[in-house]
Formats: sequence, structure tokens, C-alpha cells
Amino acid sequence: MSRLEETFARLRARGERALLPYFTAGDPSLADTRRLVIEAARCGADVIELGVPFSDPLADGPVIQRAGARALAAGTTVARVLETVSGLRAEIDVPLVLLTYYNPVLAFGLKAFARTAVDAGVDGAIVADMPPEESEPLAAEADAVGLDLVYMLAPTSTPPRVRLIAKKSRGFVYVVSLTGVTGERQELPADLATQIGVLRRATTMPVCVGFGISTPAQVATVGRIADGAAVGSAIVRLVEARAGSSTLVEDVGKFIGELKAPLREPLPTSPVRARR
Repeated sequence: MSRLEETFARLRARGERALLPYFTAGDPSLADTRRLVIEAARCGADVIELGVPFSDPLADGPVIQRAGARALAAGTTVARVLETVSGLRAEIDVPLVLLTYYNPVLAFGLKAFARTAVDAGVDGAIVADMPPEESEPLAAEADAVGLDLVYMLAPTSTPPRVRLIAKKSRGFVYVVSLTGVTGERQELPADLATQIGVLRRATTMPVCVGFGISTPAQVATVGRIADGAAVGSAIVRLVEARAGSSTLVEDVGKFIGELKAPLREPLPTSPVRARR
């Protein structure tokens, strides 16, 4: 059983849902990323996503685009992100998932990326622009070394594609709540529960929702229908605002604690699980 599987099984047994905070690795520096990740784990993060900065981040909105540009300007690379993970793994036990794009992975080398990531302590990878139909070369290398590839499910995914993504994902399935890029939204989509219900009928795997989730209230809403909530832009914006401040880590940790709190509250009923 992978670290991701163990984490979701443990949370399910406790009646909790997972908080998945996202940080852009290298913003404002890799040293700060290390401190932020350690604090996030201390304050209740269950799975931590580390964004690998890329020059053409198709899925990211303005906040994460700016963070990626800053990280790249500071010299952040795939190799340096993996070195940071290696150092973190000696200090924290929570699963670490890289969110990246295919070009940096291809440039690093598919086999080298999968093996080096696992050796460093990475548990999973989300490759935002890799269609599941074209993922076999990387999936083969990832499966060989035990790296969980997590696929994204869009609101526009057809039933056959839902089944394909459910079949191929490892660790959990990442539900993109809306059509568009990352960023804070005032409201969650009205049909989100329906979207998750369709996926539930195709898999028993944990379902986590991201994009547009930014407040404890929104996290609470997601926690009533999914196994986890991913929060990115709101955290990255706070990092941007506090960069250089002596309270950066403390402020981000406090926010993560506030986001996690509603996910500890017991559900009135358990989510319906698919039957195989």
C-alpha cells in the first residue's frame, strides 16, 4: 500500500477528509518552500502538492503564474525541487505530490524522472497537460518504481473518459471543479456534486477536488461530497503577500489550520462508494 493509500485509509477510518495545500516550489525560495511545507504538515495538511515551475503553465491562473515566474527567475529546476523533497522526507511523513507539466518531465527523461522522484521521496505526480490516452510511456516508468500518477477529471469529461481516468489513476482522482484555470472563485459550481457522483459510480478510489477552492467554507462544502479538497491560489497569494516577512511561515500555517478544521468534522452519512 502506497503512502497516499495509507493516508486516505487512515482519514476514512477517522471520518476525516484530506486537505491538500499547494505550494509553488521555489517561491519565494526553495529554503522557504521547505519551511512552509514542514509548517503545513504540522498544521494539518494531509497531502502536500508541490508545483514544479514551468514557463508555459496552461492550467494556472495569474497568481500561480506569477509564483512560477518568480521561482524560475530564482533558478528553480526539476532537479532542485527533487533535492528539496529529499531533504523534506527526513522531516515529514505526509505524502508529497508533484504538480507539473509534461515538457519538464520529458526533458528530464521519463525513466530518470520517475526513479529520481521516488528515490527523493515523492509519492505521486500530476502532469496537468498529459492526456490519459497518451500517458503510457510515463505510466510504465512510474508503475515500475511505485510512483502514483494522479489524473485530472474535467467537468467536460465524457462517461468513457471518466471510466478511463478512474482506471488509470493511482492514489486518488483529482476532480477539476470548473472549466478554466486555477484561481479563487466566489462560489463553487452548482453541479459539482453531480460530477462527483458520476465518478463515484466508476471507482472506489478517493476523490479530491481542486480549482476555485479558497476559503474554509468552500472546503467544508467540498468535504461533504468528496474525500479531499485542494487549495492552491489562496495559499500562493498569501505567500506572495507575506514574502520577506518574519511571519510568512506562521501566517501560512495558521491559514492551513483554518482550512483543515472543517474537514475534521464528522459527516452525517458516509459518501456512497461504488461497487466493483
